Order: sequence, then structure tokens, then C-alpha cells
Amino acid sequence: MNITNPKIVFFGTGAIGGSVGAWIAENYDNVWLYDRKETADIIRGNGISTYCGGEKSTATTVRAKVLDDINGLSDADVIAVCVKNYSLGEACSQIKNICGDRPVIIGMQNGAENLKIMPEYFTKVIYCVIGYNAWIDSPGVVGYQKKGPLVLGTTRSGLEAETAAIAAIWNRGVETVVSDRIRDAIHTKIVINLANSLTTLIGLGFREITDYPMFQKILTNMTGEGVRIVKAAGYLEYKIGGMPPWFLLRAMSVLPGFITGRIFRKNVRKMVISSMAQDIIARGGHTSELDTINGYMLSLADKHGVSAPYNRAVYEMCRREFAREKFTPLSIEDVGAEVLRRVQAG
Repeated sequence: MNITNPKIVFFGTGAIGGSVGAWIAENYDNVWLYDRKETADIIRGNGISTYCGGEKSTATTVRAKVLDDINGLSDADVIAVCVKNYSLGEACSQIKNICGDRPVIIGMQNGAENLKIMPEYFTKVIYCVIGYNAWIDSPGVVGYQKKGPLVLGTTRSGLEAETAAIAAIWNRGVETVVSDRIRDAIHTKIVINLANSLTTLIGLGFREITDYPMFQKILTNMTGEGVRIVKAAGYLEYKIGGMPPWFLLRAMSVLPGFITGRIFRKNVRKMVISSMAQDIIARGGHTSELDTINGYMLSLADKHGVSAPYNRAVYEMCRREFAREKFTPLSIEDVGAEVLRRVQAG
């Protein structure tokens, strides 16, 4: 890798690739955004715009360099792979065919699936945990909840200099830290991502929540179970800016609602449309991160003997509902009734 002026390519200009790519391109010249021709042409013509939620009128537009021919990746020093886990194998195969094992590869996915997939193709892999939520309004227009932070780390030694050099460049546009506890960071984020299944199921951001106590009961039990599962699996909490700490997640799941209700509503107001909801509701798709987030967590629970009735009930409901020809979000009352019935039935 060219340490002093590496060519960095963001493979995919979705919510994460688009936002991080734009922030860095604004402050570092040797950044390229790669996407299919239709999307690339739009970004090439209009630039890529990012805005903090609720402040679209103050969006920042960056005229980034754009690639639509995968052969343009052949001389890349760093490729940040910004597709979701269900597309990751195909993306890695395409990159490997063009670049071999020469560039440093950065995995920017939710969950732990990339820990398995990426080493099958590459030896120089850095993982990135995303500490914010983002969404796409249209190609080249990305909204975000807050700007960063990002956590970079590896699961093997030998990439310390490269990781530090990338972090230094990325810090010009967005807060980026390097950690030797990347597995802890990944699993801390997975606990938070458990919420995406429930908020998609009830259409948060698409329909009104009419029973906050029920929403709180289910969601806090899901994240409380998540904390117990990852601890049983041997992972430690990793502080990621803006994410609720584990002691609060545990407290929210056991303390009465009249004590925690205000805190819960305050955190709900910070929620934006999740990546899962974008896949299932906004795009009308059937493929999502459900199995690589919630399914993975349940597999850890089974492996380590941790009971997770709330997560299991929501996961099974999502599998059924997301498979329908046209998914329509359910009311929190209907979801709550079925979840509690399943939990009580054991």
C-alpha cells in the first residue's frame, strides 16, 4: 500500500459508502466512488450530497471522482467494501478477479458475517464498525443521524501501519479511531442493531407508534437479552460514541416503565429509518440483514445456553412477514400480542 497518498475506492455508494466517501473526498483528493453506471452517472453529474437529519436545506455537495468500470479498481491501494453482507461474497469475488490480493480491504458491514467471508478472499483485511445510522433519499443524496464515529481494527497482526495511515486520512472528514478490540466493537454494535428487526416490523418512520409501553417492553427485552448473549460468548462492551451503554440497556429491561419511560422516548426520538427498513419497506425487497444480525445472535444464544425468547419471537415473526409478496408493517399492538403469547408459551 502507498502509505503517503493511497488511492482509496469506496465500492458501493449506498448510505454508508456514500456518506463516508463524500466526507473523505471533501478533504482528500485521491478518493474514488465506484457503483454501477446508472448510479455513477448521477453522482458524476450532480455530485454526492449529505445532510444531517432534519437539515436537508443545508446539505453539503461534494464533486467526488467516480468509477463505473470495475477495471478502475486495478490500481487501488485501499478498497472499502460498502455492500451489505448478503451481497458481500459476490463483491469480494469481483474485486479479487480484478485486484488479486494486493490492496488493503476494508469491510464496512453490520454484524459479524464479514469476519467469515472476507478472509476467504483476502489476507489484508481491516474491519470498520459504523457508529451512526444513514439512509438514501435517492442516488447521490444521503441523510445521516450524526457524523461518525468509525472504529477500525483487524483480527490479525501485520497491518498496523496501514490501519494508522487510513485512520489519519479518514479523520480529515469523520472521526475515526483504531482499536485492538474490533471483535468487541462489532458485537457491541450488533446488540444495538437487534432493534432494526422490530422497528422494521412495526414500520417506525412509516406509521405511528400507538403503544409506547408495549414497544418499550419488547425492544428493551431484546437488547437486554442481547447483552447477556454477547457477554456469555466472551465479548466485552466497547464504548462507541452516542450508543447507549450496556448498564442502561440492562436497566431498561428490568426497571418499571414509569421510571424508564422518559429515557426510552428520548432515545426513540433519535432513531431513524434503519437499513433493514430501507431494504424491506422503502425498496419493497425480501432480502435483509435479519439472518446476519438477529439470526446470528440467536445462534450465539443457543451455543452458550442463553434464553432469548423476545429475540426469537421477533425473529420468527420477521421471517414470516418479510417473506410475504408485499410486506405491510404491523401495529405494535398486534406485534406485542403475538410476541408475548410466544414468550409465555416458551
